[in-house]
Order: sequence, then structure tokens, then C-alpha cells
Amino acid sequence: MKTITGFEKGKEHLLRKNQRTLDDIESLNRVLDILKEVKKSGDQALFDITLEIDKVKLSTLEIPAKTMAHAYNNLDSSLRNSLESMAKRIQDFHFKCLPESWFLEEEGYGEKFEPVERAGIYIPGGRGAYPSTVLMTVIPAKVAGVENIILATPPQSDGLPSQVTLAASHIAGVNKVLSIGGAQAIAAMAYGTESITKCDIVCGPGNIYVTQAKKMVFGDVALDGLYGPTETIVIADESTNPMYCAADLIAQAEHDPLASPILITNSEELIKTVIDEIEIQLENLPTKSVAIQALKNQGTAILIENIDQAIELANIYAPEHLCLLIENPLGILKSIKNAGGVFLGDYSPEVIGDYLAGPSHVMPTGGTAKFSSPLGVHQFLKVTSVVGLNHTTFNSLVDDGIKLALAEGFFAHARAMEIRNNKSANRNN
Repeated sequence: MKTITGFEKGKEHLLRKNQRTLDDIESLNRVLDILKEVKKSGDQALFDITLEIDKVKLSTLEIPAKTMAHAYNNLDSSLRNSLESMAKRIQDFHFKCLPESWFLEEEGYGEKFEPVERAGIYIPGGRGAYPSTVLMTVIPAKVAGVENIILATPPQSDGLPSQVTLAASHIAGVNKVLSIGGAQAIAAMAYGTESITKCDIVCGPGNIYVTQAKKMVFGDVALDGLYGPTETIVIADESTNPMYCAADLIAQAEHDPLASPILITNSEELIKTVIDEIEIQLENLPTKSVAIQALKNQGTAILIENIDQAIELANIYAPEHLCLLIENPLGILKSIKNAGGVFLGDYSPEVIGDYLAGPSHVMPTGGTAKFSSPLGVHQFLKVTSVVGLNHTTFNSLVDDGIKLALAEGFFAHARAMEIRNNKSANRNN
């Protein structure tokens, strides 16, 4: 890990000037070609591209429901129980997040919430199987009331997704699993093919090809967000247990060589102790090689004067995850403006958020927490404004409405209000 001293130098480092973008021309052109191929040739393009990229010859795109059930029934019972516990906790959280439609008759306005009809969920499969992401993306859609949920994930050499992914899909209540990955999966869900119905929204994380594809299809479908490499800021003070701090940074680093584990503290001694502790904890870690790359290339410890400066730096960076390993973390929660998720204290580590805390672990990355939110029921709900004025309320508004319409040159607008304001108006006249 590199060490930076001082607020201004820390701020300069966290401005994301060298952040990887989605503008790589070579991959952009390949993704565009894939989208065009799928749009033109449908299912056949999916078979051909999967053979070309994944080296898997598919006999079918859709995985039968009985195959999902078989995976569930044959999954290790201990893991199956853990997945079901996770599903229950996620479901409970998202039910608490559901907004309710409302209408104020005396004011004549309200809002109506309705789920989209069909959601497409993408689950990556490059570095392994991610049943947790299945539950974290599908369950919010189910709770929101989405009736048709399609899940796409890359095939293994046998043409099937991993058994644990299929089991998690069964638990979550997925309607259809597609054994396709990459940009071609995004295209299939966004445009539809002979066997795949076009979705209203496409959600989920993926590699740069998946993310570029999502960006390109936006407008044809809704998106949850564009996700890059994972990132965590740990804000710590002299009260922090350095073992916890080191463990949390390493846990972030083992995700991906491009992950960003960042420590911000007002304790120089803590930085030294945490760096030493990281070396100790890395010794027997199976994912050591990945974690070392992330810690070496993006790992940073920033020494500042006080926790207020640490909070300001965190708000500038807008991390996916913000861990507060300080005294009274709840007391500074109100000062946090930009973060995908905030994790309070020693016993709320980000890693428990990956599995069992409740909120989805699909969170905004790359500074997008400044304007976007974690995946949840709201992404799967449409809001319809409702206007239902009674005669009295209409009459109290109509004079101003007519003046405003005439000021903007909309004479038919004004007339449509005047007609209703004219007591002698009658369709028979």
C-alpha cells in the first residue's frame, strides 16, 4: 500500500483522474458488433458468439426449471440453508423499502407505483460462481412485484451455469435462466430474440464488455447502473482494532486486481500497524495473488488531521462501500453525503453486507454514488403521477393556469381551461 500524508494530497489522489473509463475503442467496437449481430440474427447469433468467445457449443439457450430444481435438491444442505437464510434477510429488508401508492383527494394529486413487467438480470461468471449476486438482484425484483424475471449467466464447459447459481435461481424464484454471458446476453435481454422476450430493465454487474453493452442499450431498456471494479474506504481512528481494519482491506482486495482498498485515518501509528497486519494476514490466503495486486496498485493509506477531514475525503471520492471503524460511527452518519453503503462499527463489516445484512450488495461504483443508489425495489418500480382535481380545486387554480398558458403562447391550452371555467359551456350548444 502507498501512504499519503495530508488532506490536500489525499484529495488529489481521490479525484479519480486516472480512473478506467468505458471508452476503450477496441472493446467498444467488438461490443457494438455483438449487439448488431444479436439484433439481426437473434438466437443463432447467441449460439455462434458463445461458441466463438466461450468455446462452448450450446444445444439450447434456456435451462429447464427441472434442472434448477435438481441443482437445488442436490446442493449441500448446509450451503442451501445458508442461501435460504440469506434470501429471507434480503426479502425482509426490501419489503420494508416498498413505497405505497398515495392520493390526497382534497389536493387532487398523488402517485401510483407499479412494477415493470419483465426484468433481465445478469450474473457474472468469470472468476467463479456468485449465488449471492443472484439473490441480491432477483429478490428485490420479486419483492417489487415483477412477474417475469430472466437471468443470464455464462455457461461452463458442459453448457450449463454452475450448479450453485442454478440452485440460487431456484430459491430466488427466477422464471427463466439463460446459459449465455457477456455483451450477447445484454443484447438478448435488451432487444429480444425468437426465444427470449425483450425486457423492460436490465440489471446486474459484469466485466467491461457487459458494462459497455449496458451503456449502449440504455434507452431501449432501463438500467440499474454501470458498475466498475469494487472499492472500499475504511475510516479509522486510534480506537480501531488494526486486525479488523487489515482484514476488511484484504477482503476488498481479493475481489479483483482492480479493486480499491483505501484507509483514511488520523493515526500514523495505526497505518504502520495495519500495514504490518496485512502482511501477516496475507501469508496463508488462497487468493493472495489477487489481493496483493490490488493492494500494490490501488491500495492506499491516507493520513489526515481529524475525522472531519476523513469524511470530507470520503464524500469527494463517493465510494461504493464506506466502513466507519471509529468511536460513535452513528453520530457522524448524517455527515455522509456520497456512498453506496455505509457500514457502522466493528460488527458491521462490508463482508457481511455481501451476504446477510439485507441491502443488496450491488452498489454504485466509480464515484456514481454521487447521483445513484444501490440496487433495490425502486429500480423495478415505475411511478405514475395521478391528478384528480374536484371542481372547487380546479376553480382555485384555473385563472393562474390560463395566464401561464397564454404567456407561453399555448392558446388551445388556455381555451381547454376556459371551457371548464365557463358555467354556461355545454356540449349541446
